Amino acid sequence: MEIKVQSIKFDADQKLLDYIEKKVSKVEKFYDGVGDCEVSLSLLPDPENKNVQIRVAIPGSEVFVEKNADTFETAITECVGILKEKLVSVKEKRFK
Repeated sequence: MEIKVQSIKFDADQKLLDYIEKKVSKVEKFYDGVGDCEVSLSLLPDPENKNVQIRVAIPGSEVFVEKNADTFETAITECVGILKEKLVSVKEKRFK
């Protein structure tokens, strides 16, 4: 699985990129044949101004998750948790 990270209007540091790689790479365990994964990071004017969007390509479809939080790490962790649930759900429906 290839993970592409796009940081909008700022440069993500290596520590954050490593964190994304570590967390997002775990979703492969929940669905066979996961394709490319796109992670978009952006800053919002809200108090919870860190926005994370993750789009995962799976055969015949894609799964999209978006979260806002105080830190990118929190938003990424929440997104990955939701992604796991969605991938398991899609897998159960597809292979029944």
